[in-house]
Amino acid sequence: MTIRHLRIFNEVAQSGKMSIAAAKFYVSQPTVSQAIKELEDHYGALLFERLSKKLYITEKGRQLLSYSKQVVEQFDYLESKMFEITGYQKLKIGSTITIGSCLISDILNSYQELNNEVEIYSYINNTHDIEEKILNSELDIGLVEGRVKGPDLVTIPAVDDYLVLVCSAKHPFAKKKSFTSKDLVGEKFVMREEGSGTRELFENYLKEQDVSINISMVANCPTAMIRSVIDNQCLAVLSIRLAREQIENGSIVVIKNRDTTWNRSFSIVYHKNKFVSKQMEEFIDLVKKYKYAEIFDRLL
Repeated sequence: MTIRHLRIFNEVAQSGKMSIAAAKFYVSQPTVSQAIKELEDHYGALLFERLSKKLYITEKGRQLLSYSKQVVEQFDYLESKMFEITGYQKLKIGSTITIGSCLISDILNSYQELNNEVEIYSYINNTHDIEEKILNSELDIGLVEGRVKGPDLVTIPAVDDYLVLVCSAKHPFAKKKSFTSKDLVGEKFVMREEGSGTRELFENYLKEQDVSINISMVANCPTAMIRSVIDNQCLAVLSIRLAREQIENGSIVVIKNRDTTWNRSFSIVYHKNKFVSKQMEEFIDLVKKYKYAEIFDRLL
């Protein structure tokens, strides 16, 4: 049982709705339901009656609420006093390589304009590594492009993104307006490294389509991938955000997929037991303002 459990319980008890608690704490309704169940299991007591899709707090629930509100208030008081004493606030943010290459700098600059009293530590690596560091409490919060697998992590889709197939203006594919999976058989590709969310999404597509490609280069650096596309005539699948400049100047061409669209989201991630501080809330709210990019209208 944690402070997070009590915060969720308090909000559900006072609002009567799991949806309101979910919105307030940036989690899904199933996560709220699970937190209530874990509290009920912990105390061996039914805290809410569920009748006709409505929640009614039980007598034991009311007793817990009277104590729980005091505990949360005391904890918040402790937090505020300790920060006053130390005068130190730090937010450790992880981002994946795609996001680190095209978005995180703008987000961090905007965050520091809002709150320059918080020291920011920024760490960039692939989705798998960011996930591990959050689970090990080495990072407070992350922004990732890949599918998060850990059941102990809260994931909030926040920013729209699109993967695209690109080639150089000199590649034979540059004359194509679109492609199917069969067009990719045996073609030379530059790929992201293992653990990359971008690579996982593309490999899942290839597996579904039963297609094999020729991986001629692996890189965890988007700039190296783009140079390989232009100089070595490789194909690549990457975020359209990364190739914006080259698409606009004509050195790289986007070929549309006739089979499907590779729409995806960059997601906010943090541990389910993590206390969501004011600094984390501000970061989450800020990231959501980057949901849609005008370049999609111009380049897709």
